[in-house]
Amino acid sequence: MGLIGCEEVTMSAEGDTEPPERSDTSQEKEDPQSSPDVCEQKRDSLQICAAVAPSSKQSVVDLRKLNTEELRLIKPSDNTVNPFADMKIRDSSFLDEIDDRSNCAKCSKSRKYFCYTCYVPLPCIAERIPTLQLPFKIDIIKHPREIAGKSTAVHAAVLCPEDVTIYTHPALPDYSTHPNDVVLIFPEKGAVGVKELLRPLGPPSLKRPRPHLPFSKVVFIDCTWNQTRRIYCDERIRGLRCVELDQHETLFWRYQRGKPKTYLATIEAIYYFLVEVHNTTATMPYQGEYDDLLFFFKFMYEKIHSQYDPDCLRAYKDL
Repeated sequence: MGLIGCEEVTMSAEGDTEPPERSDTSQEKEDPQSSPDVCEQKRDSLQICAAVAPSSKQSVVDLRKLNTEELRLIKPSDNTVNPFADMKIRDSSFLDEIDDRSNCAKCSKSRKYFCYTCYVPLPCIAERIPTLQLPFKIDIIKHPREIAGKSTAVHAAVLCPEDVTIYTHPALPDYSTHPNDVVLIFPEKGAVGVKELLRPLGPPSLKRPRPHLPFSKVVFIDCTWNQTRRIYCDERIRGLRCVELDQHETLFWRYQRGKPKTYLATIEAIYYFLVEVHNTTATMPYQGEYDDLLFFFKFMYEKIHSQYDPDCLRAYKDL
């Protein structure tokens, strides 16, 4: 589910990096803190800050308190480990060549890579991005206050147009009419793991390489953790079987205040659920069949890390 806390760096769903807004932009030109001398001092302090031990609280830089010039002084790390190195994700470097925005073919609104309201790629990249077919349907229930342009759930709808549908609460299907065919990915008390959910199927065999799954649709909630209760308590969802994922650490770049690293972004949760289902039911080991689900996520992750030193981002700190 979408886990969006108090972010330091904001990136829209289509990859635009937005420095945090200042509380009084009208005073920006007159701000004495932006003078060359002060900026030079802060650059020195940031360099010292990045050199201290990771356990020190001083090693955390709150980017929300920095102005544009100070943000430019933060350099990317040269020792960044690529967490996607072993994945089979299509090359997305061509997205870096797109400088201008263009209009969505459906709504005519200005977008960069895809439309986050129509869930379609822009014509300039439509033939170059991957598309996936999933073994079951996915519904994503978005909180009305969740900003569509900053939600990773949109990635799934763009890359899996035939299998993923996004609804905005309270407009959603009544799952209570067929609860046995639908499962909800939600770590509620009493939730079962994927292996326990699929245990009645027995181990896969050559005669039955892909057993019939005990569900036809999977529901994900896309909102902050503080907003999940409003959606989960909806009587149309409340009775669904809850499934929880194994422990996976998030790579999401938006800092989640007070939440552990195992709280995943929506696209990560979808990806890991698919991989867990595959590993539980397939006769062949997982070979990257669903890695392209992280196509846009990987691109944005790398874009953030190319512009900001991850050692200074709170989202990647053990706080």
